[in-house]
Amino acid sequence: MENAIQTTVLGGGSFGTAMAQVLAENGHPVRLWMRSAEQAEAIRHTRINHQYFPELELDSLVEPTTDMGGAIEQAELVFVALPSKVFRDVIRNAAGHFRDQQMVVSLTKGIERDGFRLMSQVLKEELPGTRVGVLSGPNLAGELVQHEITASVIASEDRELRERVQQALGNAYFRIYANLDVYGVELGGALKNIYAVVSGLADARGMGENTKSMLITRSLAEMSRFAVSMGANPMTFLGLAGVGDLIVTCSSSLSRNYRVGYAVGQGSTLDEAVTELGQVAEGVRTLELVHEKAIELDVYMPLVRGLYQILYRGASITDVVGALMNATQNSDVEFILPRQGEGSAI
Repeated sequence: MENAIQTTVLGGGSFGTAMAQVLAENGHPVRLWMRSAEQAEAIRHTRINHQYFPELELDSLVEPTTDMGGAIEQAELVFVALPSKVFRDVIRNAAGHFRDQQMVVSLTKGIERDGFRLMSQVLKEELPGTRVGVLSGPNLAGELVQHEITASVIASEDRELRERVQQALGNAYFRIYANLDVYGVELGGALKNIYAVVSGLADARGMGENTKSMLITRSLAEMSRFAVSMGANPMTFLGLAGVGDLIVTCSSSLSRNYRVGYAVGQGSTLDEAVTELGQVAEGVRTLELVHEKAIELDVYMPLVRGLYQILYRGASITDVVGALMNATQNSDVEFILPRQGEGSAI
């Protein structure tokens, strides 16, 4: 392909594999790096990532590898799809293979505990000479590989990076929109995982559609309230990376965080739910960090506080909804009406 871009995806999980498949189907050679030599060898011989997509045959342009240095050094675009808890360590260990002005895009929807760092901040700290972006949106990996019509957001202050990512990923079933608000887009992707757990809980307990609609819209209010306190643009939450990602994650049984919430709602402990899932559910880690940060910043987040009480203090989803209903009634949409006391808005 004349306009092929040399690409690399770091991380052979569900979303990393899905993104590698999109890139390859678009005609771009892609090295899919993973830790496990056994997993890489299996994919090389069968063209299938049995752990995540047992029925998907990967495109011939996807090259599984455990050679981190070779994968990075030969790429123009590097996509990072690693769990947040290992993100910094992997990038730090690989830093010597990155070159100045190389384009690096985070696909990870999580937050680092130390200093409440988002993944874009980790990249800038560990790879100061690179050009950094974030991709986020309502992108369930299982639907993406089935060519369901999907859209996402590339956020970066670097115009050339935004355009390059749009060129690499855009096709008939995947549309990439651009945004300058890196912090807002990234916070939207991380925060919505918390509320997916809440939504799964509500469904497991048989709550009605009215209730679930209330929970989702109040989740959006909390997300935007918190993110703006951290410096994000509130308008970002009206787009794909905000309300779009929130809706799909809170409504689909394909969502890992939703499934954790659903399992807990059916009586499993948190540890049992996570073990049964067998994949990373970023919302569980993010909940702890956002709960702490909201207290530090004095940001009112009743759903975050309530979910924390459910998962770690034995409260019930009924108690959480009841607390919402008994709180002082205030404005519907954030930032439109003046707040009547920080502690009373729901």
